[in-house]
Amino acid sequence: MAMSLSTPFRYTTPPPRKSVTGVTADVYAQLASDFGMERPSTFVVLSSAPELLTATWALMRESLIAGEGDRTGKELAALGVSLANRCPFCVDAHTMLLHATGDHSLAEAIARGETPSDERHTSVLAWGRASRTPGAPELTPFPFPAAHAPAYIGTALAFHFINRIASALLTENLLPGNAQRLRAVRSLGGRSLARTVRRRPAPGAGLTLLDAPGPGPDWARGTAVGPAFAALRDAATAGGGLLDAADRSLVRETLQGWDGSHPSLAWDGLPDRSRPGARLALLAALAPYRITDEDVTAWRDPSRSDQHLVRLVAYGAFAAVDRVERALPVRVAKKAS
Repeated sequence: MAMSLSTPFRYTTPPPRKSVTGVTADVYAQLASDFGMERPSTFVVLSSAPELLTATWALMRESLIAGEGDRTGKELAALGVSLANRCPFCVDAHTMLLHATGDHSLAEAIARGETPSDERHTSVLAWGRASRTPGAPELTPFPFPAAHAPAYIGTALAFHFINRIASALLTENLLPGNAQRLRAVRSLGGRSLARTVRRRPAPGAGLTLLDAPGPGPDWARGTAVGPAFAALRDAATAGGGLLDAADRSLVRETLQGWDGSHPSLAWDGLPDRSRPGARLALLAALAPYRITDEDVTAWRDPSRSDQHLVRLVAYGAFAAVDRVERALPVRVAKKAS
């Protein structure tokens, strides 16, 4: 069964709260302290694969929450990414989080589809949206100080990953009955998180949950964002072991030529369900909102648990993140101030 009407989860049944121990419990504790929510479904859905849960949280914490730069700007970058990826769950979440920052008029302007009145806000939102498209002109120069680039880039890449996980494995409803579509609910939800969102905790706590991550890419050198990104890269790419060599090659070659567009319904390069693993991975990378019950059923068998499905989806999702990250014009943009 894809989902129950009482749960936001599609295709998986995450471990119940009372059974959570170890590093998963540690992540939930940090989420409650630093994000204001103990068990947001975007993280709970990863809990059957703890290495993915910890790395995803570490990257989001060290960039969006504890990284340099103001929270409003980074929420706008995350919102732009979510709009580009057509992830309504995450768009609604970041709109509510903008309320939590105190920027109520900005949050509601974006909820109405309007352009922000502040030119800098408009530029950051456009940068986030453009990050899906390699070579997009909006990517340079940075619309934020160069010193804040690791946090902004880390935030964008974190949500390129989280958007795909959410679109593939969650329903679109952030709150029951889509209540977040009501202005009063958005505002109230944001205000309930305001105290947590408006403080910036010290960087580094997310790294304590990781097992010896590498230093990460040059654009994040000297920050906690780099090791967190490296940990997510390692955890997600390990999911490629669920595919054979031919399917991994297909995913890799498809992503190398991807221009950031959303595939058409007549997607010639998408394999049929006789290659269900490659099909799921490519859908997770480029159109996770198009994953169906039939796609999952074609791949799953008694030997493949929720953990395997989460890892395969994460592999596809990170294939897109890797393409986005490699295409970012970091060296050119670093010249901006």
